Amino acid sequence: MLLIDCPFCGKRPEVEFHCGGEAHIARPADPAQVDDAIWAEHLFVRKNPRGLHAERWRHLHGCGQWFNALRDTYTDRFVETYKAGEQPKHPLTETRA
Repeated sequence: MLLIDCPFCGKRPEVEFHCGGEAHIARPADPAQVDDAIWAEHLFVRKNPRGLHAERWRHLHGCGQWFNALRDTYTDRFVETYKAGEQPKHPLTETRA
């Protein structure tokens, strides 16, 4: 079983967590001034790289906190987890040769 290192609770089984998609996406400063096409892109268009990728995760069946993780989508290995609002220590390289 895959263990995910919650920055609040420590290592727990993957079944306790839920992925919330791509991390570090800034909401438009004034959503009322954004047209439908840009708003739709903000809501639905996400990167889907093969390799290292920053994602949001929630410890749903634990502390309930959201946090970020660097996960390799090719190997499913978690490289690092860190609290929301922080930046990863590991350099983010999103594509694999």
